[in-house]
Amino acid sequence: MFPEYRELIAKLRQEDNHFARLFDEHNELDDKITGLTNSPVTGGLDEIEELKKQKLFLKDQLYVILQKAAAEGK
Repeated sequence: MFPEYRELIAKLRQEDNHFARLFDEHNELDDKITGLTNSPVTGGLDEIEELKKQKLFLKDQLYVILQKAAAEGK
């Protein structure tokens, strides 16, 4: 996710608790979606779609933080 911001992501994960929490939550949702998608007995497509929406919302928040930090030269 966001390879152009790899170094900034590493820095923000260490220095910004809010960013780190959002990042970890995004990764947890990604793992959960992957598990449900790969499971022969999934919890239902509605649940997967809802998780994907939550993940996209977090990704958007992370991107805004990354853009702001990059503009500030952090």
